[in-house]
Amino acid sequence: MPNSRYLRTRPKLAALLILIFCSLALSAASADEPANHRAAPQIERQTDRTAIRAVLKAQQEAWNRGDINAFLTGYWHSPDLTFSGSNGIFRGWDAVQARYKKNYPGRSAMGTLDFSNLEFRFLGPNAALVLGHWHLKREKDELGGVFSLVWRRFPEGWRIIHDHTSASPPETNPT
Repeated sequence: MPNSRYLRTRPKLAALLILIFCSLALSAASADEPANHRAAPQIERQTDRTAIRAVLKAQQEAWNRGDINAFLTGYWHSPDLTFSGSNGIFRGWDAVQARYKKNYPGRSAMGTLDFSNLEFRFLGPNAALVLGHWHLKREKDELGGVFSLVWRRFPEGWRIIHDHTSASPPETNPT
């Protein structure tokens, strides 16, 4: 290490060495931060997953008792809500409600709904993408497919702001 008299006569070298020393000190001081910094978001994300799963569970239960209005409480009650499916894009909570009521006019048409294979991708502190499978068992048939739901955290909790649901082609059994 150069002596202090030498550094006083070379201010640029002294500044560079101080900068290097400070950088190393800050790096060493923050070496533990990533682990600590990751722990809090992981805990928060688990809380968010649990909250979103609770909304989906409440939707599933509402559907299975034939209550479309209660099912829809999982959606953002806004004219900006969107739903995309095989019949096009529906804009606004009222249009999404009308779509569900048209396609599922009664309890027998609704059947029993199950969600599975949920995947969570958080897009920020207040947004998430959830991918999954849906399965509908009715007396006369069974349907299923996949969905992608865009969620947003509101003061009242997590709500779906966009739903893209696709049905899988019916399985055929070769005879």
